[in-house]
Amino acid sequence: MKRYTEPYHPPIETHLEEETLPHYSPGHYCPVELGDTYQERYQIKAKIGYGAYSTSWLCRDLRKTSYGILKVSTYLLNFPTATDRERNVYEPLSKVDSLHPGQSLIRELYGSFDIVGPVGRHSCLVFQPMHMTLLEMMRRNSKPFGLPLLKMTVKRLLLALDFLHSDAGVVHTDLKTDNLMLSLEDDNMLSAFAEAEAHDPSPRKIIDESRTIYKSRPFSRPPDDKGYGLPILCDFGEARIGKRHESGPFVQLHIYRAPERLALMVALIGPPPAEFGRRSETTGQCFDPSAGAWLAHADAVIPPVSLENLERRLSGQEKESFLDFLRSMLKWPPEERKTARQLLQDPWLLEPTDRLNMHLHISTIKS
Repeated sequence: MKRYTEPYHPPIETHLEEETLPHYSPGHYCPVELGDTYQERYQIKAKIGYGAYSTSWLCRDLRKTSYGILKVSTYLLNFPTATDRERNVYEPLSKVDSLHPGQSLIRELYGSFDIVGPVGRHSCLVFQPMHMTLLEMMRRNSKPFGLPLLKMTVKRLLLALDFLHSDAGVVHTDLKTDNLMLSLEDDNMLSAFAEAEAHDPSPRKIIDESRTIYKSRPFSRPPDDKGYGLPILCDFGEARIGKRHESGPFVQLHIYRAPERLALMVALIGPPPAEFGRRSETTGQCFDPSAGAWLAHADAVIPPVSLENLERRLSGQEKESFLDFLRSMLKWPPEERKTARQLLQDPWLLEPTDRLNMHLHISTIKS
């Protein structure tokens, strides 16, 4: 007979999970409980994560007897959350009729719906289950990626981006290692995960009759690392849909527009061309509009760094090819940057024997 342990209940004054966030407000979060069923279909099995704008839960699809990840947004009056924006991107994205291989490298959305909580509406998305992020994997492994694994990851990312840009008209805008997740190769891991939560419950804090805050349960490491899948592009909360020259509000966060950031860009790729600087009314805050020279010396000093001295692992021709690959993307004028499709044919990514195959592959996509 299986024995069940009782969950640990931290003291009520101890802040747990979302309570530790700077602007936490209880009313913003939907009071999801383990065992709840939504849409008469999605049964909550375990909490797997939280953030400023959502919580994430492993759920069982009672109709398909399979698992999904339910992302429940916070409620913010008159303020669309990243979950709302993600839904707005995924709905047209799911209708794209394409044979592009990059389409399979985008995390799949299984469904969406709304929950009406005590305060307001919460947007909910049901996603394809994933394991850890690429960032988490890198932190767990003491050794850096080898070149074959790095190149494979970059190729998959570029294929996903080429599908988004060429076939779907979507720009992700938030590419980073914690938005690349490893697919699950062994679905039995999810059953075992749900069973582990039932038999050995995670700590939780009961606030009142209507609200419990659960501690997220981490996915265990697969035995012999055989359960890790391949990287998939996720999180479209900052993505944009639109025509190439469509104007709109800045996507870039203010922190990335600070003089210190611009000074680092100048150090790595040089000052912007004067013609490029004349495209913006705000260029004069940091650059000489007529010559592109750096003016904001009082706000930020150009640091003594370069792409060459930042890359310490590679050497010789491999390093030169890699830096050329980077430089083809790091251009001030957007029209001078290589596209994802062009980058897939870059010499650094391809062995000589692969170049013909990739050329044929790209030609197939075009046709």
